[in-house]
Amino acid sequence: MPQPRYLISFDSRTAVHRFADVLVIGAGIAGIRAALAVPENLSVLLVTKDRVTESNSSYAQGGIAGVLSPEDRFENHVEDTLIAGAGLCDREVVERVVHEAPGEIEQLVKWGTQFDLENGHLALTREGGHSHRRIVHALGDATGHELMRAMIATARAARHVTIWDDTFTADLLTQDGQCVGAVVWRPGLGTVLVWAKQVILAAGGCGIVYRETTNPPVATGDGIAAAYRAGAELRDMEFMQFHPTVLYVAGSARYLISEAVRGEGAYLRDIHGQRFMLDEDPRAELAPRDIVSQAIFRTMERTQHPNVYLDLSHLDPVMVRTRFPGINRVCRGFGLDITKDRVPVRPGAHYMVGGVTVDKEGRTTLPGLWAAGEVTSSGLHGANRLASNSLVEGLVFGASCGRGAADAARKLPDRFTALPLSNRVPEEERVNGLDVVDVTNALRALMVRKMGIVRDRHRLEEAAADVGFWCRYVLAREFDNRPGWELQNLLTIARLMIDAARTRTESRGTHFRSDYPQPDDAHWLRHVVSPAREASA
Repeated sequence: MPQPRYLISFDSRTAVHRFADVLVIGAGIAGIRAALAVPENLSVLLVTKDRVTESNSSYAQGGIAGVLSPEDRFENHVEDTLIAGAGLCDREVVERVVHEAPGEIEQLVKWGTQFDLENGHLALTREGGHSHRRIVHALGDATGHELMRAMIATARAARHVTIWDDTFTADLLTQDGQCVGAVVWRPGLGTVLVWAKQVILAAGGCGIVYRETTNPPVATGDGIAAAYRAGAELRDMEFMQFHPTVLYVAGSARYLISEAVRGEGAYLRDIHGQRFMLDEDPRAELAPRDIVSQAIFRTMERTQHPNVYLDLSHLDPVMVRTRFPGINRVCRGFGLDITKDRVPVRPGAHYMVGGVTVDKEGRTTLPGLWAAGEVTSSGLHGANRLASNSLVEGLVFGASCGRGAADAARKLPDRFTALPLSNRVPEEERVNGLDVVDVTNALRALMVRKMGIVRDRHRLEEAAADVGFWCRYVLAREFDNRPGWELQNLLTIARLMIDAARTRTESRGTHFRSDYPQPDDAHWLRHVVSPAREASA
């Protein structure tokens, strides 16, 4: 049974309406940066489905990559990014982001971000895949929290920006092949049709599609799924990056152990105390994330142990506690002293490299729709994201989308019209008797088992069959709550990811197939484009 075009029933003749020059969906670093790039003579409505402070950006630990020291060069950062991306980066995009990164970091300082300093200058650290120390950080290991604090305060003070939190974006409104706004659900108002001259999608990633993940509960792929239903092109959906080091204590929530821990010299050891990365890659613990994650997976298989260990015992304990106060606090809650004890870790889903296709300015293939941040496939990351390149991507593309959407909005007449649109789901297809939590948990567990770090044809075909079965009886229904809508989005995302992984019959970057263990440049030095869904309105 086909999925309806819209998740929610509505009729523009009777609905509540809201109008804006520019609608921004998502309040992470890309969304806030986009809103702040729109001039004050245009109105901006920024919507986010949870608290404005709840985004992947806020949880970022490591920092922002930028060439800021005399020992480093733009060419070095570009080359590091291209190497990590395993042949699929767009060099022009990489060069643009790398060159604009220092200016965006300077803008964050102007907005009040308190980065860590060393001798009066920005303190720099190194992470996996980087040839130089170029990562700026804040509050030790709480960079995202600090920079989002400053950016949110700046956005709240901007008189032309209105922020709606606790507002779920169900779908993008389309008319005559253009994006004209969004269908949102807001407490107290119910379904609202937001009409905008231009829309910027910055709704983040989809890490919650996996049970083992570093992502907060909000990361359910709503923006990617909505763009797909609206007819926008997606690409590279097979490339989910797994972070190598997630705190693994049975029964507890997973907690990210920053890349910067290895950047400061921590070792990875197996259950027997052996430092296994020395045999895997000449860069050892500082190899890119895909290489380290796959090495950890093989080590766990070899030792038949559910995790490996981070060892910081050889490092200066004062430096460790000062540099990583958040990680130290969390580990102490489990009785672990990170200056002495080995910390149990294993990989977890971390960052969606693929997403909505955008050009160099942030335009999607759907007129009227722009996109920035993790929701996109911009060409920066290729087949594997270099550590700490995501926040700067959100800044550079957020700013570009804000400027571009503002220029496009100015050219449109200053008349707002609620267009005649409606969506009705038959009564018999309204939700009844479905255990949303159970299906969601089953999906997330399946993705770990069959669409995880190591894949093969047999497991991918099983995953496709299982997800296809769930899609047939879940996607045609209409829900009246966020968990139901999120499940529909997760199923949509999972199906697209599995289809892309089945299509790419090679191993590249974050996508490793044991039945095709080598890269195949002759056939696959290209993107996998997900077939665009035909939008009916």
